[in-house]
Amino acid sequence: MRLGAAGVDELDDLINREEERARLQALLSRGAPRLALVYGRRRVGKTHLLNRTWPREHVFYFTASETTEDQNRETLVREAGSFLGETLALDDYRSWRSIFGLLLEMRSDEPLVVVLDEFQYVGEKLTDVRRVASDLNAMWERRRPSRPLLVVLSGSHVKTMEALIESGPLFGRFNYAARIRPFNYWYSAQMVPGLSRTDQVRAYAAFGGTPRYLAAIDPAQSLDTNIANLLLHPQGEVRGLLETALAQERGLQEVHRYQAILRAIGTGSTSFPEIRSKAGLQETSETPVRHMLAKLQELDYVGARRNVGAKRTSPYRYVINDPAFAFYYQFTARHEAALARNAPLHVWHTYMRDDFDSYIGHIFEWIAEQAYARLTAPLGLPAVSEWGRWEGQDRSRQSLEMDIVAPLVDGRVMTGGVKWNAKPLDAKWHYHHMAMLKRLEDAAIPWAREANQQSAPIIWIAAGGFTEEFQAAVRRERAEVYLWSLEDLYR
Repeated sequence: MRLGAAGVDELDDLINREEERARLQALLSRGAPRLALVYGRRRVGKTHLLNRTWPREHVFYFTASETTEDQNRETLVREAGSFLGETLALDDYRSWRSIFGLLLEMRSDEPLVVVLDEFQYVGEKLTDVRRVASDLNAMWERRRPSRPLLVVLSGSHVKTMEALIESGPLFGRFNYAARIRPFNYWYSAQMVPGLSRTDQVRAYAAFGGTPRYLAAIDPAQSLDTNIANLLLHPQGEVRGLLETALAQERGLQEVHRYQAILRAIGTGSTSFPEIRSKAGLQETSETPVRHMLAKLQELDYVGARRNVGAKRTSPYRYVINDPAFAFYYQFTARHEAALARNAPLHVWHTYMRDDFDSYIGHIFEWIAEQAYARLTAPLGLPAVSEWGRWEGQDRSRQSLEMDIVAPLVDGRVMTGGVKWNAKPLDAKWHYHHMAMLKRLEDAAIPWAREANQQSAPIIWIAAGGFTEEFQAAVRRERAEVYLWSLEDLYR
């Protein structure tokens, strides 16, 4: 029998899930039956959270398998019997209603938690899961005991679990629902505390914020060696998890087509026509490809971006949301032939290492957004209504890019830049930024006029800091200025 919860001395072993744990613990302390939902993509730490929220003697934990309903019911009954210390007759529990009745009537001297993990596997299709949820709802109404009891449904198929919240028999029943997402840069750094700040950024850029990937890093080895061993080696542990992730997503057909789309985006195709062409899906009609892109967005593998202030009809630019997958398609997949024949560390230093810092530049923009959101309340920063960037052409059809364009809640527009630099930024970067703002205003870009006002804040985030000349120049221009180095992001 799997108890699935830690002893009291292990409950503090948790990163970035304190709020979720506190909410779940509070539900059990209220003295009446409660229902909760915890869900998120594979390996983001759902089970780790649930295993470290209550002492093990308070928890009955069952994990459904991707098998038949009959086999899941039989396994659940056997584990329930083991938990209760008695042998239960399988013939007495041939329906989900009878099993849910058993779980709700479990006797315990202490407040009891019943966790049904990977709940999406209780049925073969969404309609089956809804039917099982209906049986749970029926027993919840008829047999709910008047004592401290918390039933937690947990699962990794996001769409199926969200369907339980949005409609169906359990709609409105959950006292708490939490989607668990990967760590941001700040919490990812706590998984690799022995690294320098620079290497913590590099680790996030390579491994992303999925706890399972970060946990594989060997602190006794250099970061380069860990990247070579875990992400590049044909038998690398994290590489294997990335390569099989899509195949484990329930309901995806023709997984190779989804992988082709991710590979196209990961190697620089950002518009829909580019993606369709690069993925070799020209022979497929437009609707199915758009459907596949939408599915990848739904699963959080892909994000869609537009310029700040763009019209609703403007086309999207697509990006890979997870740094680990972005790294895989940018480096591992692109060099898989070389990696199959040569030492991964040699291939890394010879063909990839110099490009890695350029790649980090894009990830560092994500880190800047995460850092501003994290520090807004503690530092009393102006609240952002939208965080984005802008790229396009001015009136003379000259290209320009602005790393940060952020309309604020108070009506102002904050702009700025993000640089993954080694040496302090020179004042020329500030002058270039102000020249771009003028060109954008001349081109009648809607937000540029507000961004050019004296009251509009400017923010620069530069890993290597700033020269005194830069600081003096930007502060002569504006009264409200934010200049953050790499250390400032980890304050």
